[in-house]
Amino acid sequence: MASALINNASQIYFDSIFWMENEGMVKMFKALESSGLKGFLGCSSVIYEAALVEFFLNSSVRDDKVVSTVQGKSVEFTEEVFAGTFELPMEGLTDMSNVPKDLVFDARIAFSYDAGSFDVVTHERFLMISAIHGGVKVNWGRLLFNTFKDIVTPAMKQAKGYPVQICILLKGALDLELGESKDFPPLKILTAKTMGTYVAKNKNIKLMWMSQREIVRPRAHNR
Repeated sequence: MASALINNASQIYFDSIFWMENEGMVKMFKALESSGLKGFLGCSSVIYEAALVEFFLNSSVRDDKVVSTVQGKSVEFTEEVFAGTFELPMEGLTDMSNVPKDLVFDARIAFSYDAGSFDVVTHERFLMISAIHGGVKVNWGRLLFNTFKDIVTPAMKQAKGYPVQICILLKGALDLELGESKDFPPLKILTAKTMGTYVAKNKNIKLMWMSQREIVRPRAHNR
């Protein structure tokens, strides 16, 4: 079960990414850092599998807090504790629908070709991309904590996530022995090497598509 909890998760090794030669990629990750997400996306990548599984089995939302029982001991996390742990901004937009339309338009121009079809990206996520790209202040503490609450609420049918972040929160809880730790899978950590491979593969995909377009291009009729 523990492996299923990290299927949708990834972490960023910012210091490695910033050494990339691809200026566009570096600029994109610099924007993530400037938006206040470095502490959340780039936190220590260690998993306590047994504690993580137990946390999800017993977790719920009560009085606007995420609560659970681990090793027979109650733990609870407020929005303030969550935001403070990962140094997330607590001021700014809390509703992505308020992202200025001109910034959304600019983001579509900047990313639509390179990022491919937006059919695979939810509208809300694209608005987040637009806000980050446009340098808009976002209350990430509230937005990400709301997602955290959805994750532990079965009725919301939100995919399990935040495995590394939850382990950090549990590690900060009093009187918990989390047991043996396990490194987060290296292939799920974004580094200069993994991103370089991603960029190379996407370039190949573009070149392949362009080559196929050349092959099927209609011939001009002889006059």
